[in-house]
Amino acid sequence: MALTLFYITNNTQVALIAEKYGVDRIWVDLETLGKEDRQKNINSVKSNHTIEDVSLIKSVLTRSELLVRVNPIHEHSQEEIDAVIAGGTDIIMLPMWRSVDDVRQFLQMVDRRAKTTLLLETKEAVECVDEVLKLDFDEIHIGLNDLHLSYGLTFMFELLSNGTVEMLCKKFKAKGIPYGFGGIARLGKGLLHSEKVIMEHYRLGSTRAILSRSFCNVNKMKSMDEMDRMFAAGMKTLREYEAICATASDEMFEANRKDVAKCVADVVDTLHSY
Repeated sequence: MALTLFYITNNTQVALIAEKYGVDRIWVDLETLGKEDRQKNINSVKSNHTIEDVSLIKSVLTRSELLVRVNPIHEHSQEEIDAVIAGGTDIIMLPMWRSVDDVRQFLQMVDRRAKTTLLLETKEAVECVDEVLKLDFDEIHIGLNDLHLSYGLTFMFELLSNGTVEMLCKKFKAKGIPYGFGGIARLGKGLLHSEKVIMEHYRLGSTRAILSRSFCNVNKMKSMDEMDRMFAAGMKTLREYEAICATASDEMFEANRKDVAKCVADVVDTLHSY
């Protein structure tokens, strides 16, 4: 089965292009609380999406689901969640949770009015994940960017090579909860090439991935026609490579796992030398 793919945008034209080429979920990102401080020294996307974007994007989608990432639990979480549900979201994502109580509050606020997904991205979340997995939610995603910062690591894919992602995936799989991790770039791109990451998704039983900014960066496109062409080509090569991964042998998976470890170590060494 092909990966369920997410793409972040609040632009209706971009959302329709992504949907046209088979992106499963369009992601409106409302998370702002604390994000600037956490990620101030890294090149990451800081969202400017608004509550109004929820109903705007929902109104143009015909096949793709709408996913909305709200803020971490705060004093106005109930109003925010209610507004997102009123806007028509299909799935609500909770980021930066650190305790079972955070997740329990979130689930009570949603009250099964939409599907729920948890973004695991703190070491505190890892420490309490066994208890969290006893709760009633729909799926979970490992956020490699913030989680590697939480552990004080140099490169987010160290979480792949050091066994953290594999350990968590085994826990999720044992509970029968759908899961994914991180994002993927265009094939042949990224400090750790996308092909190696995709193969790890298949080895670990992950069924969800975010299309990263480098997969198709709307800010670098001169026109929507160029965006359309880039998305068409990117999705075609991605799905073709997935077909290879879907029939990979255990020997291929193991060779890729070892290659990932070597490549990650090389990237970390290079980054430390700067």
